[in-house]
Amino acid sequence: MDPLISPLALAVERWLGYSQKLIDTIGHPVMWFGKLISFCEERLNTTRRLPAQRKLAGIVALGLLVLSVLIVTVGIRTVLSWVPLGWIIEMIIATAFLAQKELGRAVEAVSEALRTSTEAGREAVSHVVGRDPQALDEAGVARAAVETLAESTSDGVIAPWLFLLLFGLPGIAVYKAVNTADSMIGHRDERYRDYGWAAAKLDDVLNWVPARLSALLITGACFFTPGASPGRAWATAQRDAAKHDSPNAGWPEATFAGALNFQLGGPRSYDGELVDLPAFGSGKAGLGPSDIMLALLLYRRTLDVLLGLSGLIALMLLIS
Repeated sequence: MDPLISPLALAVERWLGYSQKLIDTIGHPVMWFGKLISFCEERLNTTRRLPAQRKLAGIVALGLLVLSVLIVTVGIRTVLSWVPLGWIIEMIIATAFLAQKELGRAVEAVSEALRTSTEAGREAVSHVVGRDPQALDEAGVARAAVETLAESTSDGVIAPWLFLLLFGLPGIAVYKAVNTADSMIGHRDERYRDYGWAAAKLDDVLNWVPARLSALLITGACFFTPGASPGRAWATAQRDAAKHDSPNAGWPEATFAGALNFQLGGPRSYDGELVDLPAFGSGKAGLGPSDIMLALLLYRRTLDVLLGLSGLIALMLLIS
């Protein structure tokens, strides 16, 4: 694999993103994964199956998803290896699995909407969170946006980048497929507890290293972000990350909270049901639009640090 693929994919996707025209014309890879996941679930996750059978069905469905993605992407990569400068096409395809531009745009839209009204903020944040936004006040909307930004910095940017760096196009595509499966079926309710078990567990395994790497990169970005504290960021991550039910999601969230002296997390509503969750950080809880923008500044400096690291790795590989 050409060492320049990962830094160039980061640079190109951050600049251009994924075109809405492409979405309207052919869709997005995540949408394709979602269709296959839904197709399998409709046929395999039936109530007549016993829990053990549903767990096995979920393993089979996940295996089919991963195998399908591998067959397609390894095939594409093999064909491109025969094409002069085919690695450039591989790099362009890989940008579809990164979310830097869209994540920043969507979170910034929440800040802009909140400046208009709380109701507008709820509508904007509903596009980036899975919880019920109608129960949120202004501070709740702002915290939800920052929490999503923090967690997605890891699983929407840093994790896919790492799998691209290590395994090329097949790696980033398989990671994104598993992450999509976890978001769709990796829940703990009665419908998905057994069927989504494999997707949730594999997603936890794949995100273990990226989540902790994210905490390091966010901490490093604090040195370039006015008002952010690298010492408090890392200390809060070490103290609070383990509070999260997920073995991974707490790391970027706690690091963001400590870096910016925010308090994130706490009770939230999903489908009208209040879930009591732990808080991360011990700072300001009454967040507003300007605090979202501060979090976005830290996010963008984290992307800068990631790009610099990716470029350094590429340079080392080129001269070795």
